[in-house]
Amino acid sequence: MAKVFITLASLSGMLAVMLGAFGAHALKGRLDDYALGVFQTAVQYHFYHSFALLAVGILALSQPQTALLKSSGWLFLLGILVFSGSLYLLSITGVRWLGAVTPLGGLAFIAGWACLAATGWKLLV
Repeated sequence: MAKVFITLASLSGMLAVMLGAFGAHALKGRLDDYALGVFQTAVQYHFYHSFALLAVGILALSQPQTALLKSSGWLFLLGILVFSGSLYLLSITGVRWLGAVTPLGGLAFIAGWACLAATGWKLLV
């Protein structure tokens, strides 16, 4: 499990850097301020949760069979795909209904953090 989440975190972080650079260079001047802000929000949350995935992977080195920890990692990944992914698409395409999908990714992030908190609580008790 540690290998999977550390690898996913690394690839996710790499993709966040690439998309951030793309937004700053290729999209600047092509998107209006609102759409560019939406894209930047997607990159920001993508980065935060790449680090969260890395933390899950590191914790999994000593706790490989913790179901809550595994759930946390998969929820963070789902959140990146749904939250950031929908915002990336919304900003580039202008398809507004994608904004209705974004909160589902936010719920995945919240659930991931809750699972991580529960894991921490169990480890320290």
